[in-house]
Amino acid sequence: MTMMRGASLCLLFLSSFFALDSVQGNPNYKEALVKSLLFFQGQRSGRLPKSQQITWRSNSGLSDGRLANVDLTGGYYDAGDNVKFNFPMAYTTTMLSWGTLEYGKRMGTQLESTRAAIRWATDYLLKCATATPGKLYVGVGDPNADHKCWERPEDMDTARTVYSVSSSNPGSDVAGETAAALAAASMVFRKVDPKYSKLLLKTAKNVMAFAMQYRGTYSDSLGSAVCPFYCSYSGYKDELLWGASWLHRATNDVSYLNFLKSLGADDSTDIFSWDNKLAGARVLLARRALLSNDKNFDSFKQEAEDFMCRILPNSPSTSTQYTQGGLIYKLPGSNLQYVTSITFLLTTYSKYMAATKHTFNCGSLSVTSSSLKTLAKKQVDYILGENPLKLSYMVGYGPDYPKRIHHRGSSLPSLGSHPQAISCDGGFQPFLYSANPNPNILTGAIVGGPNQNDGFPDDRNDYSHSEPATYINAAIVGPLAYFAAGSTA
Repeated sequence: MTMMRGASLCLLFLSSFFALDSVQGNPNYKEALVKSLLFFQGQRSGRLPKSQQITWRSNSGLSDGRLANVDLTGGYYDAGDNVKFNFPMAYTTTMLSWGTLEYGKRMGTQLESTRAAIRWATDYLLKCATATPGKLYVGVGDPNADHKCWERPEDMDTARTVYSVSSSNPGSDVAGETAAALAAASMVFRKVDPKYSKLLLKTAKNVMAFAMQYRGTYSDSLGSAVCPFYCSYSGYKDELLWGASWLHRATNDVSYLNFLKSLGADDSTDIFSWDNKLAGARVLLARRALLSNDKNFDSFKQEAEDFMCRILPNSPSTSTQYTQGGLIYKLPGSNLQYVTSITFLLTTYSKYMAATKHTFNCGSLSVTSSSLKTLAKKQVDYILGENPLKLSYMVGYGPDYPKRIHHRGSSLPSLGSHPQAISCDGGFQPFLYSANPNPNILTGAIVGGPNQNDGFPDDRNDYSHSEPATYINAAIVGPLAYFAAGSTA
């Protein structure tokens, strides 16, 4: 009970601290920013530091990597389970890093927390990339065994199988994303920790070289260890484009530009997620066309604007559905992951446009930076409670939020209140299937979100709507910082 009281006191303190700020308007983006970052502490694997604020979590996965005689402790559990999937974890890291590069100056005191969230992942990704020459470790924990259990990460007794890709079992997608994450993070740490930054960049170059040289999808190499969980449905070309784009931004080496131009990754797209990076790479590359007026990047600017035209609701070429309440609706499984990722691209492209007073057209529709910003704000506000249910989809934020999230650690009693182990199948009946609210509040977690009718059952079993994930949160950190700081370009 002490643990739970600690969590409640922490929330109470945060609420009273932010109440002073609410005069700035509703929703309170600063409070949401703080909480969105706190969530990552609840997803930590490994030995927790003394500064840990989500106190109902304890050490876990301390022998990760042992089956391959390497140390793969650390990193994040991807969502409501106890598996470390590097493909979405690396994307999470790239998005947190991009958010810091674009919006770090607006993060105020949260810049430190954002760097800490990034470093928890990059310390682990560095181990995965350097532990064994010729191998990139891409995950720990048998997902099929893990998903048959409802147990706390601290009690985990399922097989901590180690998965890797190599020249004979390639994974250009997971390697390209890992390279993107390390390269983007190297820029975050360039001034504050130059030595660490150099190590990140050197490793990123090696991992990218591997991704380029040994072509293949990791889904083909690893099968049921990653599918259907994080199958690379879009193939690996988008990750090669994304990885090369980040290496080019971090190094300014023209060979990466030549490589990404030779890829022919020019399919049009109306989505952005841990699986499909095309739109993100195009916005990242368009930055050079807009901010540096570099004609080499004009084709990417064109593709980035084609993407925006497919998202905007009043564009003649839109291919995006919206709910009655105004939420972007892409797919029934964890739809908010697409909303937060697309929102990041909207605020970021809007920022580039405002800096250069740039506008573009979608057919007869004229698009300004504020067209994109208004749509982005609508999405963020919807998530924070301005929706038909008046429900915040961020746990611990606002008067009403999801109480029964699909998350093992949050739904099971903490070690502090229940020191005895809870076995693999001991958690189902009393906890997963219970109608009671979760005993531990996973502050800041954004869940999968409402259905296409703006409905939300708040049912722990309904994982496609009630499960949080690192990549849902990672993409909203930047936009929250943008709006918290008043969103002037």
